[in-house]
Amino acid sequence: MTLIYARGLVKKFGDFTAVNGIDLDVAPGETFGFLGPNGAGKSSTMRMISCVSAPTSGQLRIFGMDPVREGTKIRARLGVCPQLDNLDPDLTVAENLTTYARYFGIPRSEGRRRAAELLEFVQLTEKADSKVEPLSGGMKRRLTIARAMVNEPDLMLLDEPTTGLDPQARHLVWERLFRLKRRGVTLVLTTHYMDEAEQLCDRLVVMDAGKIVAEGSPRELIDTYSTREVVELRFGDDSPATYVEKLDGIGDRLDPLPDRLLLYSADGEGALSEVHRRGFTPSSVLVRRSTLEDVFLILTGRTLVD
Repeated sequence: MTLIYARGLVKKFGDFTAVNGIDLDVAPGETFGFLGPNGAGKSSTMRMISCVSAPTSGQLRIFGMDPVREGTKIRARLGVCPQLDNLDPDLTVAENLTTYARYFGIPRSEGRRRAAELLEFVQLTEKADSKVEPLSGGMKRRLTIARAMVNEPDLMLLDEPTTGLDPQARHLVWERLFRLKRRGVTLVLTTHYMDEAEQLCDRLVVMDAGKIVAEGSPRELIDTYSTREVVELRFGDDSPATYVEKLDGIGDRLDPLPDRLLLYSADGEGALSEVHRRGFTPSSVLVRRSTLEDVFLILTGRTLVD
C-alpha cells in the first residue's frame, strides 16, 4: 500500500502557484525527503499532507483516505514536528506530553506511561519535571519529536527537524530518527542540510518553483546529475571566473564561485594533473567526492531566494 499518493497536486494562493502539479508515492517504512530552496513549495506540500491546507486541485490520498473529507481520521495517525518548536512554556516537560495525549483521547494513565517511555527514548527522563524554557535548543527539539510520537503514529512529518542545532544535538536527533525507522514508522521530512538528507533519506525529491525537478535515492541523484569527484581550486586573489576558459575541456563541468572554482570530473586527481600540465598552480586544492549539495546547486542554481 502507498501511504502517500499524489497525482497532479496543485496548491494556489490567489494568483500564485506554490505547488504546480506534482506526483508523489511514499511507501510504508520509507524515509522520504523534500529538498529545495526557499519558496520551492516544500512547506505547502507538507501542509497538504498534514491535512492543514486543502489542495487546490489534483489527487491526494493519505493512508488511502481523502484529506479533505477524512482529515480527522488521518490526523489521528500522524505525528507532526513543525519547523519551530511550539511547546507550552507553562507546563513541565512531562506535562507537555501528557496534555498533548489528551487531544487524542488517550487515558491519563496511558498518557503518563507513554510520556515516561518517550522521555527515555529521547534521553530527557531527568528533565521530566523541568519547565521548557531552561532547556537547550537540542532538548526542545527532542521534546517536540517526542510529543509528535505520543499517539504512536504510522507516519511522521518533520519540517526542518535539526535546524539551529549544534552537531552533537543533530547527530542525537538523527540516531533517534533511525530508531523510529527501525520500528517501522514512515518518516517524511524537509531539510536544508544535504548531509542530513544523505544520512536519513531512502528517497527524496528536489523541488524548485513548485515543481519536482529530480527524484531518487541520494546515490542515484549524485550518479545522475553530478560526477564521481569534484576538485575545488583556489587561485589566491584572482577571480575564479577568469580561469574557466583557460581550463575548458578538463572534466565534465566547471562552476566558478566567488572564492573558488569547482571542477567536476570522474577522476579528480587526473583532472588536477591536467590543470598543472597547462601551467596553472592553484594556491589550494581539495579533491573530494561529489555530494548531494552539488546536485542541489546544479539543479536549483546558486541565486539566493528570499
